[in-house]
Amino acid sequence: MSKSKRDATVSLIITAILWSTSGALAKMLDWQPVSIWAGRSTLAFLVFLVHLRRIPLKRPTWAQVIALVCFLSTQLLFITSNKMTTAANVIFLQYTAPIYIVLLAYWFLRERPERIDWITMGAIFTGLLFFFGEELNFDGIVGNVLALLSGVTLAGMNVAMRAQKDGTPAEAIMMGHMLAAIVGAPSLVQETFTPGNIAIIAFLGIFQIGLAFVFYANAIKHVPAMESTLILTLEPVLNPLWVFLVLGESPGPSALLGGAIVVGAVTVRAIAGARGRAPAPSAA
Repeated sequence: MSKSKRDATVSLIITAILWSTSGALAKMLDWQPVSIWAGRSTLAFLVFLVHLRRIPLKRPTWAQVIALVCFLSTQLLFITSNKMTTAANVIFLQYTAPIYIVLLAYWFLRERPERIDWITMGAIFTGLLFFFGEELNFDGIVGNVLALLSGVTLAGMNVAMRAQKDGTPAEAIMMGHMLAAIVGAPSLVQETFTPGNIAIIAFLGIFQIGLAFVFYANAIKHVPAMESTLILTLEPVLNPLWVFLVLGESPGPSALLGGAIVVGAVTVRAIAGARGRAPAPSAA
């Protein structure tokens, strides 16, 4: 595997680790969800401004528009569905994204999933069932539908970002953060800015979502959409680890088993990707 592909895989792992810190920190922040969304997006926009050193002003491509819409939709659907069903349902249903990526990546990018992708997907879903099994239920049908839709939009974002492999995928995410900051500003200005709240939102904005998306936007240019999404499945199982370390909430035995299955499957997929030759996709 080329150095760029290897570096991209490492970047995706770092992305998953940074994304996973949101659960514990968000619980410590006594703000409304929309305010958290706007606050961290404001800072993330500044991170991208430093990274790109410009504000994109040229006419966007179809891939950038789709990536932007899916990026914003995924966040809004995730926030809304969390209020209408259990967090376990939301995360599990959102990470059905690889199913939709199989179709979308083939139709639009001509990327065929490899056998290792199918095996990894099966192992990951098994691990997630163990991980969230005790908390999954059929309550909150509307919330469950919204969570399922967030999986579709997450898949759409990954495929649209991958379609920009010869361009600058970071531009779409940067504009998404800017729009999120503007939309959520009325809620944000009503919050209390204590030193603790400022420190938490600073970490969330700069590191958890800002630098994380910089890593992601750079990595998606070198890793197929399916493989990148499978690697990012580390996020939901690492999230409770931070909750345990910060807040002391200990996961049960089945959750630990499920987490181990997911981490093992993602590790094997990453190693296989490192040793094998990735397919050469071409945008449709």
